[in-house]
Order: sequence, then C-alpha cells, then structure tokens
Amino acid sequence: MGWKLSAEAGASEPQWADRPWRGNQPAGSPVVSEEQFDLLSTLDLRQEMPTPRVSKSFLSLLFQVLSVLLSLLGDMLVSVYREVCSIRFLLTAVSLLSLFLTALWWGLLCLVPPLENEPKEMLTLSEYHERVRSQGQQLQQLQAELDKLHKEVSSVRAANSERVAKLVFQRLNEDFVRKPDYALSSVGASIDLEKTSHDYEDATTAYFWNRFSFWNYARPPTVILEPDVFPGNCWAFEGDHGQVVIRLPGRVQLSDITLQHPPPSVAHTGKANSAPRDFAVYGLQVDDKTEVFLGKFTFDVEKSEIQTFHLQNDPPMAFPKVKIQILSNWGHPHFTCLYRVRAHGTRTSDGAGDSATGGPH
Repeated sequence: MGWKLSAEAGASEPQWADRPWRGNQPAGSPVVSEEQFDLLSTLDLRQEMPTPRVSKSFLSLLFQVLSVLLSLLGDMLVSVYREVCSIRFLLTAVSLLSLFLTALWWGLLCLVPPLENEPKEMLTLSEYHERVRSQGQQLQQLQAELDKLHKEVSSVRAANSERVAKLVFQRLNEDFVRKPDYALSSVGASIDLEKTSHDYEDATTAYFWNRFSFWNYARPPTVILEPDVFPGNCWAFEGDHGQVVIRLPGRVQLSDITLQHPPPSVAHTGKANSAPRDFAVYGLQVDDKTEVFLGKFTFDVEKSEIQTFHLQNDPPMAFPKVKIQILSNWGHPHFTCLYRVRAHGTRTSDGAGDSATGGPH
C-alpha cells in the first residue's frame, strides 16, 4: 500500500514538477488553476504586442482624403474642359476675331491713299520729259540754296573762331585778372634794393661754386616782376618777416594788389608753407619817407593761386612806389617765398612823362 502511494506519487510527479512555484507559495495563498494561468499569459502577451489598428486606421483615412482630393481635381478639370468646348466660348472667340478683322480693315483703308487721286490717263512722252526737266531745275535751285547756306555757316564759324581767339588773347594780355599790371618789369617797374630785405642764404648749401653768379641758384627779387611762375622760380628772404619796395613806371593811383603762389598740388614737397600769409601794403610818396597805409590782408593757400586784394585808397592817391610788407608765412621756419606781385590802378597824367624810362604797356 505504501509502495502504491509512492508509485502513484511518482507517477503524478511529472504533472506538477514543472511548476515549482506552487510548492514555494506560502500557506493560505489562493491556488491558481492551469486554465487561469494560460489565460493570464495570453493577456500579458497581448499587452506587450503593438496595436496595429491605429496605423491601419490612419492609412485608411489618408487614402480617403487623397481620393476626395483627386475626385475634386478631376471634377474641376472636367468642368474647365466643358467650358472651353462649350458653344459660348466658341461664339465669344468668333465675335472677338471679327471685331479685330474689322478694325484692321478700317485701319488699312485709312492708311492706304484712295485710288481716285491717281491719274486716270497716262502721260505722253513729251509731258514726261517736261516734268523731268522741271524737277531737275528745282533740284538745281535747291543745290544752289544749300551751297549758299553752307558758305554762310562757314563764315559764321570763322567769325566765331576769330572772336574766341581774340577773347583768349585779350585774357592773356589782361594777365588773367582783367586788370592792367604796373608791377611788370617789361613796362618799367623795378625793385628798390635799398629798401628791400636781403636774399635768403642757406649756410648748409652754400658751396664754393655757389659764390659764382652762374652757379648760384638763388633768384633775385626782380623775379617777382616777371610773368614766369613755376615751382622754385621765386624770391626768398630769411624768416617770416620781410618787405619789398617796387618802383612803379610812373605815379599810379593804386586800387588793387595781386599775389600769386603755386598751389600745394604742384609743389615738390606737397605743401606751400613758405607762402606769405599776413601782409600789409603801403604807398610811398616821392620823398621815400612818407608812407600811406593801404590795407592789411591774408593770402590763403587753400584758395586760388592768384588772389587779388582791394586797397583802402580813398580818396585815391597816386604813388611812385609801393611797399609789400610780409608779416607772417604758412609755417616755414627758415624763409618765405614771393613768386609774383602785381599792382593795379590808374596811371595819372602827371606821371606820363616818366613813361619814357619804362617800356611799352
């Protein structure tokens, strides 16, 4: 009996040996049957697997939307095709074409000259020759008028060229300021060396050869009375204070003084710091002692290279000499350069006899 029980126990062992968790459960815990265990495992597997229903529903919805759009597009294309092929469209096109042809026809009728203006009968040979001869005479007359007009235009051009040339020479003779210059050496002006500052002498460049006149590059003060103005052709005196006294060709009622200095753009150093800045003008009487103040001015190197200054000579007085006193320059520490000085005014009758000592003007 006991053997049978053990045998039965051994026979029934394979039914529960593969489920060891049953023997490990504590006493009093609920017993789970095999069917319930299979159901629980099936539910767990369903929870772990992804649900394909959402993706299938989304694809179906997308296909439905696309089908609706394609159907609408097809309906639109069909409606357009029907409208194009409709009788209304054909009638409209025919009416517009007829209007265009009508307008084109009326335009051609207006542009083309009517045939009624054409000669109805043919010209004879003699009439044809006569017409050709009359037209030839008209052409000859037109050619003669053209030649006459060409000669008149040529004469006008020549007259204008001569007038322009005269104006150019007049401006040249007027020394570019449209005023007569009485400080020209060619009309008799000169420098009073006794009352003029000494020339600048550079000790660093005073070589032995420069003591000879033909090797000396320093320019005398008479250079300010010449019309040749180019960089370096100036009279230099030492420092920024100096004066020059110009002996005029006669007694002149001075009205203006003009100073000229090359602009910095043509200077080799790129600047014009040796140009005079502040200066005063005096008229000297015959005794060389009485000086009449005619004004104080400033030469601006940033402006034109030729600057004219109106003198304070009121009432107008005639002077045989004029003094230019330089009060400062534009920053050169060693010397100041004068290129050209011009004196403008009116020559008095009592100085007409002195013109014999001067040149023509």
